[in-house]
Amino acid sequence: MAKTDVLSLAILGMLAEQPLHGYQIRKLLGAELGPFRALSYGSLYPCLKRMESSGLITLAEDDGDGRGSRRSRIAYALTPKGKAQLEAELASAGAHSWDDDAFDVRFSMFGKTDSATRLRILEGRRTRLAERLDEVSAAARRQRDRYDAYTAELQRHGLEQVEREVAWLDQLIENERSANSGPTNPSAPGADAN
Repeated sequence: MAKTDVLSLAILGMLAEQPLHGYQIRKLLGAELGPFRALSYGSLYPCLKRMESSGLITLAEDDGDGRGSRRSRIAYALTPKGKAQLEAELASAGAHSWDDDAFDVRFSMFGKTDSATRLRILEGRRTRLAERLDEVSAAARRQRDRYDAYTAELQRHGLEQVEREVAWLDQLIENERSANSGPTNPSAPGADAN
């Protein structure tokens, strides 16, 4: 999934809650989705324009903040086509949904995603990271003699990060499976199944 598509998905998810102004979208993306902290208006507005042209969103004038504002601002709202696109994406669990760029966006929408799809995405992400861990470990072993102390430390740090994420995913997968087998709330991400 291209970064623009990931951005479109994130926007669709936010607009599913309520119409928003471009500034509000950018602010929410920064607050909720760390990878978009540096999202520029130069990326956001062309994406909004493409989404509007394809019929996923529509423009709605907002009469201001109700405090006598002189200018009306443009708000963006989800169309029925946009809602259908979001629902289709939330029901899919293909490899694009656990890629590095898309996983955080998909994970942020797990509350709107069915349990079976959540589990497939978590398992796919875990498999992807386990493969990466194996590849990086093997490369590090082959190159160990060629690394200076700083490069070796960087390699170790990278391995630890992936190991932590794999352990985190293992816990989420266990929680999801436990929630599916019992009467507890399956959308609680860190809920223990005790």
